[in-house]
Amino acid sequence: MADDSIPGLKSRTVTFGRRSIFVTELGEGHPVLMLHGGGPGASGLSNYSRNIQALAQHFRVLVPDLQGYGRSSKGVDRKDPFGDLADAMLGLMDALQIRRAHLVGNSLGGACALRMALEQPARVSALVLMGPGGIGTTRALPTKGLNLLLNYYGGKGPSRDKLATFIRDYLVYDGSRVQDAIIDARYASSIDPEVVAAPPLRRPQSLKAAIRMDLTRDPRLAQCRTPTLVLWGTEDKVNRPGGGAVLQQRMPDCDLYLFSKTGHWVQWERAEEFNAITAAFLARHSA
Repeated sequence: MADDSIPGLKSRTVTFGRRSIFVTELGEGHPVLMLHGGGPGASGLSNYSRNIQALAQHFRVLVPDLQGYGRSSKGVDRKDPFGDLADAMLGLMDALQIRRAHLVGNSLGGACALRMALEQPARVSALVLMGPGGIGTTRALPTKGLNLLLNYYGGKGPSRDKLATFIRDYLVYDGSRVQDAIIDARYASSIDPEVVAAPPLRRPQSLKAAIRMDLTRDPRLAQCRTPTLVLWGTEDKVNRPGGGAVLQQRMPDCDLYLFSKTGHWVQWERAEEFNAITAAFLARHSA
């Protein structure tokens, strides 16, 4: 649903192949595709409600619901979920006749953005990744926050209490800042019957699938020359902040910022700083 607090938003559903992707747009200039995280009930607008307007002052901002989420078509290939999401977003760029774009990705959206840059580097002019998924995931046990996310549809099934615990205790540093309305909206989205039947983010089916989801094992990472900015909260309980240093060591052109007293949702918890840093970084790499 559109955020009425942001004037001028234009939303539509773009259909191509077997996919239908809901996307919201604001602003003009170099395209910036903003890819949201994979938590229950996530969507583009809810993930970036504090960032769209600021970035749209400088860029053409496009905020899709990822395949499997929100108003987009459901179902994600469990054998290669990051690859499937990347294909969907590259297909969206084709359908919108966007040759090249900046990518901003949080968590699952960060993994999707990085996979896009590995698959088709000529299409990606710059990357901004916030606590991206897929960084060293096979080299240590999952965090408790990630386990809660992956187990949301298991056991007795989804519940508002489960979601509130995940968001307030694990997604952000200070859970008291998260309003009930955010929990209610995400819970309603998380119990969409199509989503419950085929949750978009689940544990890998096999060791092969798990290895494919660990992007640090991809040999193309060391050759990825896309200018990259990694932003990570030091108190991230979903994806370990140490992943930032791993990316900086392995990628040829990677800057890293760590935010103290910040969890997994840098763009929401530290919105003013995020908007300024991101706008400045992307401006340096705009055509």
